[in-house]
Order: sequence, then structure tokens, then C-alpha cells
Amino acid sequence: MKTGLALEGGAMRGMFTCGVLDVFMENGVEFDAASGISAGAVFGCNLKSRQPGRALRYNKTYGRDPRYCSVRSLITTGDLYGADFCYRVLPDELDVFDRETFRENPMPFYIGATDVMTGKIVYHTCRDGGDEDMQWMRASASMPMVSNVVEVGGYKLLDGGIVDAVPYHILEKKGYDKNVIILTQPENYVKGEFELLPLAKVLLRKYPAVVKALAVRHLRYNREMEEIRERELSGRALVIRPQESLGIKRTENDPEKLEEVYQTGRREEEKRLEEVQAFLADRVG
Repeated sequence: MKTGLALEGGAMRGMFTCGVLDVFMENGVEFDAASGISAGAVFGCNLKSRQPGRALRYNKTYGRDPRYCSVRSLITTGDLYGADFCYRVLPDELDVFDRETFRENPMPFYIGATDVMTGKIVYHTCRDGGDEDMQWMRASASMPMVSNVVEVGGYKLLDGGIVDAVPYHILEKKGYDKNVIILTQPENYVKGEFELLPLAKVLLRKYPAVVKALAVRHLRYNREMEEIRERELSGRALVIRPQESLGIKRTENDPEKLEEVYQTGRREEEKRLEEVQAFLADRVG
């Protein structure tokens, strides 16, 4: 069997994921492939570049920098999270992303974004951590209504979580049949209807397929949770999730709160490290 790792998004709930991933890296836990959506993509890439601690570090350091995330950035650039700062200045100058290690690590890393013209998910295989990969990461994490549409690879894209919140199907499709899935909501969470749908109909009127996808996003999400639970009960997947709501805002920038959620992820994986290692032990690479 080939093993995979699927990473849910959830904006700053992704600090939980970062804690889990850092424990993986510190203990030599590896996968044959990984996939990420939204925050799962932009934080999960540090697994492939083997940089534990990086995602927490730069979020605590620059989270309150208006170039990183601010209403000012949204008004002046169209992106709540400043694209130039987040995807060029930060990884190239301030907290350098190890592209060499990313490129040399043979583990495929798939990230998904929503095609705004069709309302369907599109996946990209990150190879070298270069400009194209960065634009796909940006697209995957571009939250609707507070982000510009990202044009890359011949597509016009927004947040992958609109359509595919947890990217386990892409792993199964590519033959990775024994997967660890990291979620950022507790087991009893049920997603409700998108409350800002009336506003989305106005702001995204050029992209009716996205509006339609947002209208049924909660149904897709809740169905995915049912499927994941079935895989978990059958032993096909091992699921790591917070035991209770993380209580963190999507755009949280309080360093102490970010650290708290990160440590919650670390503690959860430390408790389950031997279970994860046993689950992966019989893989065939």
C-alpha cells in the first residue's frame, strides 16, 4: 500500500495542522504523497521543504504587519492577505522558504483550487516551490470576496475549499490507499449554510459557478465528513482532529493564540505518534 497525507484548510485553524506536521518531521514520519487545500497548502508545503516551526514562526512574527493581512491591503490591492508580501517578500527575504529541499524531496505535493469559470476543483502538482507553485498556493488560499482571482496554468482560480475542503479523493485517485487525514474541526462539527451568500451573489456576479458552489458548500463538506468517518472506521484512513473547537478566528493574529492552537496540534499528535507510526508501518513505497 502507498500512504498519503491529506490536509484540510481553515485559515488560522491551520496552526493546529502545523503542530501535527512539526511532530511528524521531528520524528521522521514520512508519506509517499501529500495534498493540501487552502491553509493546508500554504502551511503544508513546509513538510516537503522539511522546515518545522517555519509556519508558526512567520505567522507570529508578521501576523500583525498590515502588509501581511489587513483591511488596508484589501482596499489597496484587492487581497486581504497581501499577495506580494505573502508569496514573494516573506518566502524570499524574511523567512526563506527552502526551495532546494522542496525540489529534491521526491514526495508529490498536490494542491487544489477552484476554477471560477466551472465551479470545479483543479489540482496542481508542486515540483520546485518556484513562482508557478507559489501562485497555485496563493490561488488555493484565496478566500472568496476578499481576494483577487488568481490566473495561473491557464485557469482563473479561488480558494480550493469552496469545492473540496479535504483533499483525500485526489490521493485515492492517484493510488494512495492508506491515508492520514488532518482535520481542523472536531468530530461533531457540522457546517451550516454560507451566511454571506447574498453578498457573494453581488461581489462574485461575474462567476455564477462559484456562487452556486458556495450555496452547496456545506452539503459537500458534511458529506465529506461522513465519507472520512467511514474510511476511519474501516481502517482505510487515520484521522487526526482537535478534540474540541479551536476557538480561533480565521484571520487571528494574536501570537499567543496562534501558539496555543499550534501546541494543541502538537499535543494531539504526540499522544497518537505511535498509532500513526503503526498505521504507516506496512506501507509499500
